[in-house]
Amino acid sequence: MVTSVAFSPNSRLVASASLDETVRLWRVDNGECIQELKGHRRSVSSVAFSPDSKFVASASGDQIVRLWRVESSKYMEETKGHGDRVRTVEFSPDSAIIASTSDDKAIRLWRADSGECVQDLTGHKHWVTSVAFSPDSRLIASASNDWIVRLWWVSSASGSSDKTVRLWRTDSGECVQKLEGHMDLVESVAFSPDSTLIASASNDKTVRLWRVDGGNLRIKRQYRTTLADR
Repeated sequence: MVTSVAFSPNSRLVASASLDETVRLWRVDNGECIQELKGHRRSVSSVAFSPDSKFVASASGDQIVRLWRVESSKYMEETKGHGDRVRTVEFSPDSAIIASTSDDKAIRLWRADSGECVQDLTGHKHWVTSVAFSPDSRLIASASNDWIVRLWWVSSASGSSDKTVRLWRTDSGECVQKLEGHMDLVESVAFSPDSTLIASASNDKTVRLWRVDGGNLRIKRQYRTTLADR
């Protein structure tokens, strides 16, 4: 079973993650598998390319985030620190930081050049399902099974099973905004290109748009089925 896919920013490759503990790299022009990246000891749950297309990050049930060099298929860094399955990974737009989310309820920020953990963002009460950087790399949004989206400085957004979205300061780990309103697990969050809005998707069958500068709900759209079904 394939669990995650990601295009390289240069549109030449697709990375796929699988329950077979591997990451595979595929050429877009002919569908050829050019690399099989092995090293994880449990299923791989998420993959992401760096903005320059030179590296791939992978998250796994073995509680490890790995950073791979696309050109050689060698893994460059192996980060350890999460206490449970790692669900997702995401590069900052400036390629300096990798964010990871986990069933241990934490978001961790890692230096891409060394694998050093530079920040541990805690506050969600259930596993964290998604994380997104703002385009200017200053904020992070996180989503969680606590139904909350949280915003963190460096521009971040998160969704959670506590039904909220939260904003956090990455230099101090302070949550700077907590966006409440969802009535079920928040599956995914994303910033608008101008960093002024956050979109959140939830199992309560709604998509919500929030203003970053005040946390106010701007638009709510209802669906007949959960968004994961669509």
